[in-house]
Amino acid sequence: MKAVVQRVANARVRVGDEVAGEIGPGLCVLLGIARGDSVSGADRLAGKIARLRIFENADGRFDRSLLEAGGEALVVSQFTLIADTKRQKGTRPDFSQAAPKEEAEPLYEAFCEALCELVAVETGVFGARMAVELTNDGPVTIVLEV
Repeated sequence: MKAVVQRVANARVRVGDEVAGEIGPGLCVLLGIARGDSVSGADRLAGKIARLRIFENADGRFDRSLLEAGGEALVVSQFTLIADTKRQKGTRPDFSQAAPKEEAEPLYEAFCEALCELVAVETGVFGARMAVELTNDGPVTIVLEV
């Protein structure tokens, strides 16, 4: 399981003309699920993201987590994070290690539920073509894997 976490001033995800999820200050989480990932990994990653100290304290140092900052999270499924570009002879990414929908969707839901127990969460629509809009704060972008 891999997540790209961006600290944002605000973020929104649209499916067509409809807003599926929208947050103010917090984290935009792009989540990729690989074959063999587990619910326990989803729980660990959710806890790690909620406690990741990438928000500034009064001295301007990264010393506060999403929990402490009182921010929200916008979680968007993104299987392309699991792309393998090293073994290909050409320039087309290999997505064969991404979990199939029937395996990935329950893990995406488990991750969102685990994160919901800690902070306010909005989501995209699993498997849909989405447009993600965000104002990156910093910019601060971290890649996490479990």
